[in-house]
Parts: sequence; C-alpha cells; structure tokens
Amino acid sequence: MKDSKLNRRNFLKASAVGVTALTTANNFFGEELTALPSESGRQIIELNHGWLYNEKFTPEATKPNFNDKSFTVVNIPHTNKMMPLNGFDEQDYCFVSVYRKKFILPKGIENKRVFIDFGGVMTAAKVYLNGQIVGENKGGYNDFSFELTKFLNWKGENLLAVEVDSTERKDIPPFGNLIDYLTFGGIYRDVQLRIVNPTFIENVFVTTVDVLTENPKLQLKIFYGGKYQLEGNNKIKIELLDAEKVIVNATDFAQFPDDGPRNPVYKIINVNSPITLWDINNPKLYKIRIRLVEESLSYPITEVKVHDQYETKIGFREAKFTPEGFFLNGKHLKLRGLNRHQTYPWVGQAMPARVQKRDAWILKHELKTNIVRTSHYMNSPHFLDACDEYGLLVLEEIPGWQHIGDKAWQDLSVRDVEAMIKRDWNHPSIILWGVRINESGDNHDFYTRTNATAKSLDDSRQIGGIRNKYDSELLEDVFTMNDFRFPLRPPNHPLYLNTEHNGHMYPTKRFDNVERVREHTHRHARYHDMLASDAKYAGGLAWCAFDYNTHSYFGSGDRICYHGVSDIFRIPKPAAGFYKSQCDPSEEIVIEPAFDWATGDEGDFFKDALICSNCEKLKVYLSDELQGEIEPDRKTYLNLKYPPFVINLKKRLIDKWGVLKIEGYIGGKLVGTRQMSGKGVEAKFLVNADDKELIADAIDMTRVVFRVTDEFENTLPFAFGAIQFSIENGEIVGDNPASLIGGSGAIWVKSTQKAGLLRLTAKHPRHGSKVVEIKTTKSL
Repeated sequence: MKDSKLNRRNFLKASAVGVTALTTANNFFGEELTALPSESGRQIIELNHGWLYNEKFTPEATKPNFNDKSFTVVNIPHTNKMMPLNGFDEQDYCFVSVYRKKFILPKGIENKRVFIDFGGVMTAAKVYLNGQIVGENKGGYNDFSFELTKFLNWKGENLLAVEVDSTERKDIPPFGNLIDYLTFGGIYRDVQLRIVNPTFIENVFVTTVDVLTENPKLQLKIFYGGKYQLEGNNKIKIELLDAEKVIVNATDFAQFPDDGPRNPVYKIINVNSPITLWDINNPKLYKIRIRLVEESLSYPITEVKVHDQYETKIGFREAKFTPEGFFLNGKHLKLRGLNRHQTYPWVGQAMPARVQKRDAWILKHELKTNIVRTSHYMNSPHFLDACDEYGLLVLEEIPGWQHIGDKAWQDLSVRDVEAMIKRDWNHPSIILWGVRINESGDNHDFYTRTNATAKSLDDSRQIGGIRNKYDSELLEDVFTMNDFRFPLRPPNHPLYLNTEHNGHMYPTKRFDNVERVREHTHRHARYHDMLASDAKYAGGLAWCAFDYNTHSYFGSGDRICYHGVSDIFRIPKPAAGFYKSQCDPSEEIVIEPAFDWATGDEGDFFKDALICSNCEKLKVYLSDELQGEIEPDRKTYLNLKYPPFVINLKKRLIDKWGVLKIEGYIGGKLVGTRQMSGKGVEAKFLVNADDKELIADAIDMTRVVFRVTDEFENTLPFAFGAIQFSIENGEIVGDNPASLIGGSGAIWVKSTQKAGLLRLTAKHPRHGSKVVEIKTTKSL
C-alpha cells in the first residue's frame, strides 16, 4: 500500500467533467486499456471514462463479483449528486457513495510498477483493487496516489472500487466547525493509471536563479522513486526547451540519494542562452525535460534504455515582497485581485479543464486583475495552468476556515502544506504560499510546523498566512490580513498584503436597485484607492470574484453568498466594471456605467451617476443633448490611476429622457462610446457560447450565456421569462427551462463522443429562438 505522491505534471490533461449519465451498467464489461507507444519509460492511461456509480455504498460493492447492473455509467470529474442552483439542503450530498471501474491491463507491462493517481476526491476515499483495500486518503483537495502493482490481475479483468465519503467529517480539514462554503462530493478531478519502470522520476522542483543577471541558472531537485541499484552506464539528461527547440542541455552520471526517496538529488545548470522573463504582460513559458537513461559502454555511445522521462513547464521570474511593496522582476507592481471559489452551479466542483481555465481568463481579461487567491484550498491544476499561461499571479493556500482541530487534524493540515507545494511548486504564477487556516486564531506550535514544512520544501518563495486579527503572531514572511474595516488599518509589519475586504460587508445581487449596485461599486473603488495610497500596502484582494454556494447559516438564506463582483454564472455585476476600468487604455478602452438606465428607479433621479472608465474625459449626452464634460473624480479618489467619474443628472431627466450616450476621450480624441436605451423595451435576445469548439469525449464543456437586452445590447435587469432549450449531439448541464435572473443566465453544454456539430436551440417565450453551433472534434 505504498503511497506515491502524484506527479502532477505528467497527469493527463483530460478536459473532463462529471454529471450523471443517463445509461445504466447493463452488461458493462471491463475496458481493455490501451497505452500509447512511449519512448519515455512511462505510460499514462486516463481513467476518466466509463465508471459505474451508485449513491449507496455497501462493502460488497468493492468485490469483483458484485452485481452492479443497476449502477449508472458516469465520467470523471463527477459530482456525487446534481444539486439545484439554490434553495437546497446541503445534507442531500452528504453521504457515502461508491464508484467501480473494470479494466484489463495493456500487454507488455509485467515488469513495470503501476500507480493510480487521483486529482481530488471529496471528502475521503478508500481505494480497493480486486476486493483488497489499497489505501485511504483523508482530504478533498489534495492529490494522492497508491501503488497497485501487487494487487493486479496481469492477464484478466481488474476491478477498481472507490468508497467516497462526502460527509462533513470533523476529523478532516476544513471541517470541525462552521465554514462559509460548500464542498459538494464525488471524484471531481481527473484519474489516471501511471505505469513506470522499477526506477523512475517521482517529482522535480525547478527554481530559476539570478534571472535578472546575465547569468541565469536552473536549480533542480530531482526526486526518484523505486529501487536505485541500476546496472549499466546510467545518465541523467536535462533539456530546457523553448517550444520544441532545445536551447540548453546538460548530461551527468545518474546519482541517487543514500537516505531514501524523500531526499532529492541537486543539479545546477547555467543557462547560456538568452531568455525571456515570465511577466504578467508576457507570460513566457519554457519546458524542462529530464530523462533517466542507460547508455552503451562503447563507442558510438547510444541509448540502450530509457528508464523514465519527466516534463514540466517553468517560467523565469523573480517575485519578492519588500517594505516598499511587491516587485516582479525588479519592477514595482501594486497587487489588485480577487478571491476565487472553484464551485459552480449544479455540479459543485466537478468541472472540466476548459471551464476551470475560463475562470482564469475571466479574472485576467474580463476583470483585469493581476492576482487571485485560491480561497480557501488548493484549486484545480487546470486553473493554475491557465494562470501560468495568462500571466495571473496566485496566492495558494491550504484548506480551512477559522477552525483548528486536534493533533490528528493538524497532521492532515501539515500534510496539505506538503501536498500543495509538491504538486504546484513549478508554477511561475504562484508567488506566495498560504500556510495558516483562513482567519484562525494563533497556534504557535501548529503554525511553526506548517511554516517549517513549507520552507523545507520551497525556500524560493515567501510564505503568508491569512488572519483577521491585527495583533496576530507573525511566523510567516508576509503579514496577510483580512481587513473589512474602512478606512483600512495601516500596515503593522514591513511586508503586508490585504487578502480580503468588502465581501460580506455589502452583499449585492446583479439585479439590485441602482443605489445598492452603485454603492457596491464605490466600496470596491474606495478600498483600492486606499491601498494605492501607501507603498507599504503590497496590494489587496477583494472578497470575492464570483458568488458561490454556502451553508444555510451564511449568505442570503438560499445557499448562495452574493459577495462576488460577478454572479455565480460568472456574469459581471456593475462593481466588476471598476476592476475592468483599472487596465491600461492600450489594452482596452473601458466605459462601464454602474447603473441600469431606467427613469424612476432611483428616488433622486440619478443625482450621482457613477461611470467606471480609464479615459481622460467623458462627454455625457441625453437624447443627443450634451449634459456635461466630466473628468475623473480625483477629489474622492486621490490615489487611483483611473478613478471613476460622477455626474449629477438630477435636474436633467424628466423632460429629456431618452438614449444616454457616453463618449470617452484620451488626448482630445474620441476613443470609445457607450449607449444605453431609454425606451425600457426588450429589443434583443442574445445567446453566446464561450467556445466554438469542444473535444468529442462526452466530458468537455463550455458555458452558454443568454440575455435579454436593449437595442445597444445592455442587459435589462427586469427582463423575466423561462428559456426552453433543446440540444443535438450534446448534453445540457443546468436547468431546462432556465429562468432569466436579472435579465440573464447561463447553462453549460457537454459534448458527446460523436464528433461533428453540437447544436443548441434556446427559445424565449416572446423573442423567438436562437441557435448556437459548436464544432466537436476528437482532439484539438
């Protein structure tokens, strides 16, 4: 039952999802697995397809001869129970379920070692093979692996069974007391078989050193697994690749640690080649390839055998918190970000790679943030990959919420620190490890352990720990503080980062009245204005990016916390316009009114119309008549680079109501225009998918947003109606019919295994039908 830590970088990048399929396991025989021909010494076989699932676990279900004909066929990631959008009882998914997977091993691997790798199972998992228990994992956010080798049937069918406990167990972080989020259940991240030689590369940590000098270096820690007594002339070969071009290579005799697999072999390599730094505006990624090979002893030297090959992406960058703020590659950068929960409507956490990556895209390109916090647990590896690719900085933290349990509970939390860092240490986007339980009290001995664990694993990054007590003991490098007061308290430590503000202090729905959505926007602007006032604030991350499901004792009583600047579908609220407006105009011209244009919706008739923009000047017209030329409100917002604009329209509305037009100017030139209808008439029904192509694997998914708008395509918040969907060559994930909420809403659509065209028809009761077509292919 040897536990082998997951080699995350070799985890198959399946674009997976899980919603319950409509078929049952009638005559469902073992799948004969196929491993692609490999010259790397290892074979990776995805196990996301064709699991058999039942909501009720029985011990007999772990046995090969168990009758599972009544089970449902599902794919991974999978949620143990589809839930309503809101208004549900979270106890409905808190049960122990069982998953079964039958398979036959590929031929020719009898002398190999075989591991099963799980990306995440909520909350605890016992893994069985052919009726024998292989191992148990406690924790829903850590990856884990078990060796299957000695339990395998090498010539016939194997039965893999997983007992999944999705209850809120008090012995496992984050549980033990109240927590302000839901965890849902199921095998919600990818699963794979990893087949390796008796000696293999378990993990590699790559640090880029001296990147701001003319002599950058790579420092590698290579962790081996298995026996180390290799015969022959064995070498370790290291290559740095730019795309597929090798720009640096080094070869040395293979060396193995004397004191076991937990200790690495160190290598330092000079990079005698020009490099491009990884930056938020140019997130340049390179690939490291490490090969353990046996070479011939006589000339000509040739490779006799490849024991293993390991690949990981890296970026050259220097990230540092200082008393003068945060610096990336020697340049000051004020951090402006949001917190993110990785949960979604209906399926909880069981969303595929594409959807996870879309959140990073929204944060970077729609909300224009430069940092995200993975509150309050390790987020999807696919999300972190996208942060690397898009140039979005990350504060990643361990699971927990205010509560610290007993010694065994704390041991699991220390384990989480190790699992988090070992899984994610090669991500250039990650600049800070969070090693405290969010908003917990001080516990000197416990946090001495979490800090020591983090430093022993990764001394290249600084460490933080999120607290809400201003006088909390500081064991970490950076004092990371949730401060919801306004004005904010001044930094009380040299390295200081605000990690939450706003949020629960002023929950706001996208369709709330104009006074509330305006004040919501002002509050986000006020906090960031104050954070910009002093370089000692490294920056701040507001609570939060997206609305999320939570327990009955939090939120608005309907199992949703409306704390986001975007709603649970990732559709932006007016406050999102503030974040968007803080980007440079060269990236995008932003003109975002923090209101909906409707006469009589505010008692004072738009006394203070708030507009978020990165323009130098705005001209505001009502029914084609100029109402004013306005500049940013620098009296209120002294420190923001792009303050909001405010115009008093109180005396100009009654007899001139009509189209509101806002023109943006930079350098005296018109650079953008925004118009809002004064008719109050539903003019358009729009339906748009995030993606035009999907993988035809019955797993891949994309979001489809539907809206009712005015003639200028501004969403009308008081548009109602039920949208009826029909689909060809696909599956709808969400309500059908689906209600317009504040004039808009979303569902997700999933591919089938048939390549071709996914065709979704959306029918509005008044505005007719719209069709969305998505191409599906076997690979992209």
